[in-house]
Amino acid sequence: MLTFYNPSLVIGAMEMASNMRQVFERRRPLVLEVRDELERMILCGEVAAGERLDELALAERLGVSRGPVREAARSLERDGLVTTVANHGVFVRKLSVEDALELYDLRALIAGQLCAQVAECADARLRAALRAEVTQMEAAIDAAEEGRYFELNLAFHDRIAAEAGAARTQALYASLGKEVRLMRRQVLKGEASLRLSNREHGRIVAAIEAGDADAARRAGAAHHLNGKARLIATL
Repeated sequence: MLTFYNPSLVIGAMEMASNMRQVFERRRPLVLEVRDELERMILCGEVAAGERLDELALAERLGVSRGPVREAARSLERDGLVTTVANHGVFVRKLSVEDALELYDLRALIAGQLCAQVAECADARLRAALRAEVTQMEAAIDAAEEGRYFELNLAFHDRIAAEAGAARTQALYASLGKEVRLMRRQVLKGEASLRLSNREHGRIVAAIEAGDADAARRAGAAHHLNGKARLIATL
């Protein structure tokens, strides 16, 4: 019996194998990947506050069906980033001034606690890493790179929250941070504002380096309350 080589069958088999590899290599559920991308788009301002999420357009852009987009939107609503309006769809949440000020107050309380805990447990590695991040933020200011400063600022606070060893407090801080981040970019604008913000970072790190939990608590809370004051000044 003769066996004939069929290129189309070989190519089809290779494509199938490639698709199967992509499925097996996917480390996270598709809904979570879609959710993370939608969150990034919202927090970076690609989808503006008050804008309706176009489920079909987003599905096409992300190369998925509408189901994962719908599930991702439900998850984002639980985080306070979007809101559902009956018979109209899902919209990116537009924070009121009152909501934003309340979030700053809550974050100040939690941040103070996290900074105090880090001051009590920080080792030389962590102290050096935090000091280096303050230096990097100063360099971003010198280079007039506001976007770079913004990302370094987020990483700095995320590091403190992660290193505090308080998982529930960290999760609460992160959740509130996502909501307030909808307005934070209008606070961190301009060289003067950035330098003031980073000086406050320096005070937090100095207290952590000294192992002074009370001073770290005060510096962490004051930094967020000053952020609130800077927001009010922009209104």
